[in-house]
Amino acid sequence: MAGGPLFTIVTPVRDAARTLAAAVASAQAQTLPDWEMLLADDGSTDGSRAMAEGFAGRDPRIRALALPAPRGAAAARNLAIRAARGRHIAFLDADDMWRPGKLAAQAAAFAEGEGLVFTAYQRIDMEGRRLSRVDVPARLTYAEALMGNAICCSTAAYDAGRLGLVEMPDLPRRQDYGLWLTLLRRLPAARGLGEVLLDYRVTPGSLSGNKLAAAAATWRVYREVAGLSRAPAAWALANNLARGAWKRRRG
Repeated sequence: MAGGPLFTIVTPVRDAARTLAAAVASAQAQTLPDWEMLLADDGSTDGSRAMAEGFAGRDPRIRALALPAPRGAAAARNLAIRAARGRHIAFLDADDMWRPGKLAAQAAAFAEGEGLVFTAYQRIDMEGRRLSRVDVPARLTYAEALMGNAICCSTAAYDAGRLGLVEMPDLPRRQDYGLWLTLLRRLPAARGLGEVLLDYRVTPGSLSGNKLAAAAATWRVYREVAGLSRAPAAWALANNLARGAWKRRRG
């Protein structure tokens, strides 16, 4: 990491031809330009891999990587994490877009000693229309995170210089939540920035849409990543589901 960029941007790519250009453009529009972006293809069939290679050919800060066969978002992100040269690891999914000051705001928080930093965000539809704003707590401890995932993946960044290159658990879903819990066990708390610094695209039929499958995935995180026994895991899951229902009622 010595001599590398301040940030490595980790972007998994799977059939993202419709949105990838906007995601890349949002990285290129950052007011803090000291970054590299790793586009990790996970078996795309729509031309996304060629698009990623094209972006890499036009911007030396961008590198295109590819898994030999489709393995899922966790494996794609971990491929990029292992290749990272930046001091901080930031996540940006191929269908989301950062606001221009996102990395600068997180760099300032890291300079104050934070280890994991996330932000508020705006939910938008596939056409870019605003749906709702999602606010975040100013501080998030491990115990609080067990009660519900308050960190949207594309808002998050962690200090790899302090924590090392920590990979996501190789789970089909909720792997980002597993990573936050892993990091928070080593930190007093994560820092939440109240400014909206991400436009999060809500995709019809996305993985997060199936609530039963999402609950099962969260249970796996509690049992396999957090190492909770059945009773504490059940308590945490009940709180998680209750908070999720409350958020949906608020819109």
